[in-house]
Amino acid sequence: MNRLIAVLLLAFCAAPVVQAASPRLPIVAAAKAGLDAERLSGIDDIVATGIKNKQMPGCVVLVARHGQIAFLKAYGDKQVAPQRVAMTTDTVFDLASLTKPLATATSIMKLVEEGQVKLAAPVAQYIPEFSAAGKEEITIEHLLTHQGGLIADNALADYSDGPAKAWERVFALKPIAPPGERFVYSDVGFEVLGQVVERVSQQPLNEFASAKIFQPLGLTATGYLPDAALRARAAPTERRNGTWMQGEVHDPRAYRLGGVAGHAGLFSTAEDLAVYAQMLLDEGTHGDVQVLKPATVREMFRARQVPGENWRALGWDARSGYSSNRGQGLSSQAVGHGGFTGTVLWIDPELDLFYIFLSNRVHPDGQGSVNRLAGAIGTLVVESVLPQN
Repeated sequence: MNRLIAVLLLAFCAAPVVQAASPRLPIVAAAKAGLDAERLSGIDDIVATGIKNKQMPGCVVLVARHGQIAFLKAYGDKQVAPQRVAMTTDTVFDLASLTKPLATATSIMKLVEEGQVKLAAPVAQYIPEFSAAGKEEITIEHLLTHQGGLIADNALADYSDGPAKAWERVFALKPIAPPGERFVYSDVGFEVLGQVVERVSQQPLNEFASAKIFQPLGLTATGYLPDAALRARAAPTERRNGTWMQGEVHDPRAYRLGGVAGHAGLFSTAEDLAVYAQMLLDEGTHGDVQVLKPATVREMFRARQVPGENWRALGWDARSGYSSNRGQGLSSQAVGHGGFTGTVLWIDPELDLFYIFLSNRVHPDGQGSVNRLAGAIGTLVVESVLPQN
């Protein structure tokens, strides 16, 4: 009997310890988070006007400060065709280019702090064939700040013969400018960064980001290639080949790459994104989980001036021609990003707040437009900050 007990104890001690999911951010009265509830209620009018003007069928808005959610609300519909379905706060959204900072840049920064990638190193150090056509001096930091001299998007036909051939064509592309000379917002650059993650980690980007970022944070609805349950909760975008895209990536290049790419393909919910954003405000930690070191987060958030009087952080926008979704009054420390499908996240360390706007503005016909609307919400959020809070 004693021997059996000893064996059982040994087996128990040898079993892997599973990290419990971190708690979600608490939802509190606005005043407790240092925000004016009456002022925040003005979000209702901004969104109502947007829905009336068919800028989007619906949306989810989340505002958080001091580690607490002060505003979380679903508006309108997540689907208007083939039948109407109401929006809910747990709706899963195609994040489009929010994939760039959340999945790709965060993964790169994880590899940087582990000493496996250097920001100043040439991309060709990790992907030798990328050096073709005069790209040997383009660095990781050049791509993270969209000043690598790559085109915005290569031809969709380049992706018509399968992922392997598509990567051959991407790596063979000729630059349109020397690195550091022009600011060109480039999906291609982030596609390449996703491949850097894969080459260095020996894991596909989706698996690396899940293992190193999303799972440790306990995020249950964030990742690439949503399963059937998450797809059922997803907000549809448009139709592809006569079928509604619901839980299937909208971006055509990411789709042809199998749904996993450095520039698009990530799905999530407002409350999951709140945990991620708060982790960054808390210098890389959430609860007892450390995803990034404080120095890594500070370097990621540090804005650099790039050509054309634009300011970019690593994977993030700061102030540029793409900042129409940035609320007026945010501090110089604020970083954010938007996504083609109608998604926005801005984080302000100085004000200790962030706001999330998630929509499927391309549903049903690709005609919506929400960046300025999201920026107006951000301005109202800043105006709602109570004095001495």
